[in-house]
Amino acid sequence: MIKVVNIYKSFKDRLILNNINFEVNKGETLVIIGGSGSGKSTLLKLLIGLLRPEQGQIFIDGKEISKLKEEELDKVRLNMGMVFQYSALFDSMSVGDNVGFGLQEHSKLSAKEIKEIVEEKLNLVGLSGFANYMPNELSGGMKKRVSLARAIAFEPKILLYDEPSSGLDPVTSAKIDELIVQMQKLLGVTSIVVTHDMKSAFYIADRIAMLYQGEMIAIGTPDEIRNSTDSRVLEFINVSQIRKR
Repeated sequence: MIKVVNIYKSFKDRLILNNINFEVNKGETLVIIGGSGSGKSTLLKLLIGLLRPEQGQIFIDGKEISKLKEEELDKVRLNMGMVFQYSALFDSMSVGDNVGFGLQEHSKLSAKEIKEIVEEKLNLVGLSGFANYMPNELSGGMKKRVSLARAIAFEPKILLYDEPSSGLDPVTSAKIDELIVQMQKLLGVTSIVVTHDMKSAFYIADRIAMLYQGEMIAIGTPDEIRNSTDSRVLEFINVSQIRKR
């Protein structure tokens, strides 16, 4: 479903991604871990076409997107949904209007049909009855769920998550993890999740990849990552357990 071949991306003189290669199979959840500045969010933006690589190719469902015109790219994006780190909801719009925004802009569905889809997706993420609320009336976890409902409104083949549990308490983070797994099971979506949270990563991932200083230094199943012999991988996944005051 996703194939990345020899991708390079830099900003000014700084190389952000250095010869990145990987594939994600249909229905698989790949979690990408790595420290701040390792290139994780940049990689997501490349996959959805918000950034373009200097070199390399990106295939989405068999179509190479790195050199597509914006109009062609928009058609590819209709099969992709993204849950942003800070939810990225429109503060001046109700929850229902946020979820239905893409459908209003990019479909010929009637207002009644859009309302039905919005209600269905909000129910799927556990927010039935919240369509008329405003974003400022919601908790952080609820905003994330609204963002997810918006991302799945078009029933995409691919979901991208940028730090979905960032800023949330452990209980709410666990609920978001459950929703990610639920989306995979119910909708059969292919997912890429960027996270710092190793508990979350091990719970939701079919495979885990680690970026380190712009290079992908490891990719494998959760067990393979746990048993890695690479000191950089081990330090990252164990640091929360070994830190002492």
